[in-house]
Amino acid sequence: MPKFSYRFLHFVSLAAVFLLVTSFYAPGARADEHTYSQNEIMAAAENLFGATTKGLASVIEKVFQDLGQPNGYVTGDEISGAFIVGLRYGRGQLYQKGKNKQPIFWQGPSVGFDFGGNASKTFVLIYNMASSDDMFRRFPGVDGSFYFVAGVGVNYQTDGVITLAPIRTGVGLRAGASLGYLHYTRESSWFPL
Repeated sequence: MPKFSYRFLHFVSLAAVFLLVTSFYAPGARADEHTYSQNEIMAAAENLFGATTKGLASVIEKVFQDLGQPNGYVTGDEISGAFIVGLRYGRGQLYQKGKNKQPIFWQGPSVGFDFGGNASKTFVLIYNMASSDDMFRRFPGVDGSFYFVAGVGVNYQTDGVITLAPIRTGVGLRAGASLGYLHYTRESSWFPL
């Protein structure tokens, strides 16, 4: 066989090995381009809550263990109150890697063994969001948090595709467990349904 054929086969073999090796790393590289690392999320959360918030690091670590790296997040403020039937209203900014932030609002009812009220800062980790348009819908969830002054709580909400992990810390007293949903919208609304 001529030397040219051996060189060609050698080149093709090296190219095939290169493509095989890079294919193992490419999905992770693409995921990193569109997701946030734990350090990036911790920095954004500390920017919202302050670096001294107790329990924040452990809550974020738990969410990352459960769900992995998010591909979006929301920072904002909310108020809520309940006496068996509850209401929650919030507003903030939606962030998605490589895109401009945009305003987002949420409101929703709840029902359950739930009493009290609180005003809180909210940091929502978002998983499996293809585009920001996917956020503007209702997300059911179970909330079983006990709020104290400066307490930190988290619960999960999902519509079967997108999963949200709202992390809240606030002022007030709210105790109990409830079922409900949050409706995320582009514009503010007082209608909770």
